[in-house]
Amino acid sequence: MQPFTAQVVEVIKAIPAGKVMTYGQVAAAAGSSRAARRVVWVLHSLSEAHGLPWHRVVNAKGEIALPGDEARFTQRALLEEEGVLFDGDYRVDLVQCRWDGGDREKDG
Repeated sequence: MQPFTAQVVEVIKAIPAGKVMTYGQVAAAAGSSRAARRVVWVLHSLSEAHGLPWHRVVNAKGEIALPGDEARFTQRALLEEEGVLFDGDYRVDLVQCRWDGGDREKDG
């Protein structure tokens, strides 16, 4: 696994229940603020194999970006079970629920 990919996996695993990060936040926390699309690839390709809490990652507007009604409904339901608040049909209240990664343990 490439170092950036490994960092993305670790950042996503660290997002606590009831909080979300945006694709761009995850990319920046993993060391490349311009690699949000790479985060999408990691989520798509590695979520199951690494047990990632994929549902805790949303787009920059706080919206669930998955295509298809069933996928969006599933993500919203998982987030609501954790206490995540929504300020629109599929838009998370980022003011209340965004996690900045500040509590994440760092190596070194």
